[in-house]
Amino acid sequence: MNFYDRKPKKIYQRINMKYKLLIILIYLIKFNTQAQLRESVIIKNDIFKVNYSEVLEQPVWLEYKVLCPNGKADRSGLNFYEVKGIHTSDDDDYSKNIWDKGHLAPAAAFNCNKETLRKTFSYLNSALQHKSLNRGVWNKLEEFERNLALFYEVRVRIEVLFEGDCKVLPSGATVPSSFIKIIKWGNREEKFLFPNSDTKKTKWQDYHVLK
Repeated sequence: MNFYDRKPKKIYQRINMKYKLLIILIYLIKFNTQAQLRESVIIKNDIFKVNYSEVLEQPVWLEYKVLCPNGKADRSGLNFYEVKGIHTSDDDDYSKNIWDKGHLAPAAAFNCNKETLRKTFSYLNSALQHKSLNRGVWNKLEEFERNLALFYEVRVRIEVLFEGDCKVLPSGATVPSSFIKIIKWGNREEKFLFPNSDTKKTKWQDYHVLK
């Protein structure tokens, strides 16, 4: 075998080695990134307090007080945005599937002005919520909260549950199994448990948890 016969083989070996090194590098970067993700990050701003899981790319719980039950701020042009320094879900997680960008602290409860309304569009405040739930009974219960807030101070806590074999999307986020909503006003407290599934032909009262 002469020199010209050997040269292509050596070039191929060098290319193959570079390819293997690239794969190893990508794996190490991915592993290092996953190792740095936090199970729990507490963030508080002037409209809500949230415990966020970077591992799940979802909120674990969130608390808020209804501020503007009859506000009229315009939400046109507002889109969900990522928060610097926090690894959250993003647009890819909600693309071409049944999952809505479910506000936990609802936009309609904070439409006092455009800036306050915009704060509800943080991905810290977004959960993968079945579109039927988000647009149906969940939305109706939010209306009930706002009606209460015309007469009382209304405080709400939402717990996002990940029980059983939860679906992990190809984009990385984990889909919640269910949601607990606890509403407090006056000297009363009521609790609701919603499955993260199709809830058509049901009422929000059906999900009330008896004490």
